[in-house]
Amino acid sequence: MKHKAYAKINLGLRILRKRDDGYHDIETVFHRVNVFDVLEFDASKNISMECDNPKIPIEDSNLCIRAARLLQTRFDINQGVHIKLQKNIPIGAGLGGGSSDAASVLLHLPKFWNCEIEKSELREIALSLGSDVPYFLDQGTAYATGRGEILEYFQLDIPYWILLVNPNIHVSTDWAYKNSFIKSTAHQQRLIELLKEYIHYPKKLEKYIKNDFENLIFENYPKIKRLKFSLYDFGADFVQMTGSGSAIYAFFTDEQTVRSVQNLLSKEYKTHLTECNYF
Repeated sequence: MKHKAYAKINLGLRILRKRDDGYHDIETVFHRVNVFDVLEFDASKNISMECDNPKIPIEDSNLCIRAARLLQTRFDINQGVHIKLQKNIPIGAGLGGGSSDAASVLLHLPKFWNCEIEKSELREIALSLGSDVPYFLDQGTAYATGRGEILEYFQLDIPYWILLVNPNIHVSTDWAYKNSFIKSTAHQQRLIELLKEYIHYPKKLEKYIKNDFENLIFENYPKIKRLKFSLYDFGADFVQMTGSGSAIYAFFTDEQTVRSVQNLLSKEYKTHLTECNYF
């Protein structure tokens, strides 16, 4: 059986503070978009994997391998698995592809091994793999705080077509956090409340929903900045970079316009379109 591991975008991202453990406290909203990797499991004595993208490591550093080994060790499982990964989510683009893949292993590999594991235990393992891995264990949109692991799922109907554009630039998340500028968020309304209140008002979204990484990334990668503002020129209602970059997403009200823009940009960039209220 094949399993889809969907990408996410960040609807706003605030960097609140650097913690004593080296991580950062953030505030963001995770939302899935319709681009996904595909995982398939085959029986094996050992844990191994293959991937159709040669840039993806398939050794112990890969989150899928690490997730499988943690399951095997923690629950004393004497089976192995060969993981086949079809990679469609861009790498280093702020879309959480590696985290989504790891979560898919945690969710589906126990069934392949004919064992049952409590969701609370899966969450614990997920967090040990990465701050945003726990989000992908459940469906829907989530308001995230802490490192990104404190999750509040909620209903958010997005009345826009979402065009995702990958400028083919790899941005290091570690570098972005190390060089990020922490802004004061005192007295600011929570992102979850702002999105619920203003989702139908794109000018308000533009005013209140910000990604704190944008200034840093745009200064160092002006091509990404140009891409963002060109999407406004093409008629987008709201445009923002996701995560620490480099992918840009744009909200469009009109289907004909967004399909025309996608057709134009696809000549230079990888693009993906999520239909209105798809998730």
